Amino acid sequence: MTVVVGYIPHRGGRGALDLGLQLAHARGEAMAVVTVIPRQWSTPSLAKIDAEYAEYARQVGEEAEQEARDYLRDTSVEVETTYRATTGRSVSSALVETALELGGSTLVIGSSADGPEGRIVPGATAEKLLHSAHVPLAICPRSYQSVAAAGFTRLTCGFSDGESSVRTVAHAAEMAKQLGVPMRVASFGVRNARMYPPEVGLTAEDSVLDTWADQAAEAQRRLVVDGIIDGAVPCVIGTGSGWAESVGSIDWQRDELLAIGSSAAGPVARVFLGSRAARLIRAASVPVVMLPS
Repeated sequence: MTVVVGYIPHRGGRGALDLGLQLAHARGEAMAVVTVIPRQWSTPSLAKIDAEYAEYARQVGEEAEQEARDYLRDTSVEVETTYRATTGRSVSSALVETALELGGSTLVIGSSADGPEGRIVPGATAEKLLHSAHVPLAICPRSYQSVAAAGFTRLTCGFSDGESSVRTVAHAAEMAKQLGVPMRVASFGVRNARMYPPEVGLTAEDSVLDTWADQAAEAQRRLVVDGIIDGAVPCVIGTGSGWAESVGSIDWQRDELLAIGSSAAGPVARVFLGSRAARLIRAASVPVVMLPS
């Protein structure tokens, strides 16, 4: 198996390299650094234009490979790494096709360079991948840099009850074993006072949130009863007035992963980003792995 890193020089690519290196080393897998050069000319085209594009693609590919090599040369762990430049009309489609061709265990990408540091902001390519990838998709916060390139400290799995979410927990448990890290299950709830008129206010919403928290705790206990997780696995509940506050209400370690399942409404064996998952991704301060349904 291979960890495939979608690498774009100067645009969040180094964070993706760091995350890919961590995943590959922890799993004992190889890493493939892939740069996609979009094809902007129509076909069929004149031979001269094809030749010019081929030369342009070659140069971009060589520059991307050299930059990635220079960065990885200073890392503290060694992983078998290959480099590839490929072309395609769609960067996201080309990355998925390459990941499938290489037997990718995970496809890794970085955040948009336009987002705030320390947060995940999916760019155009990431948005497409979050709705179409056939393999687990890992995305890191902007300017992400591991302080423990040799591995991770913990894997937290987001859980919201339901059959698809239970399958996600089971998948995350296997992933935690592969990475050699402890696992935690977390459920997140959000207070939304705008649902109620002013005369009712936060009191009613607090009551609703408390009821939800009780139901979430019971759903977490069923994971143990049903043998999905071991009784020693910690289960926590985060709440807040918004998703960022809810996610931030529980502790996070520096080199931790958050695993989230795709929406049950998505195509089978593909990532499909639902509204809850989308909010969790943007609220996370650690790398997120989206697991296909």
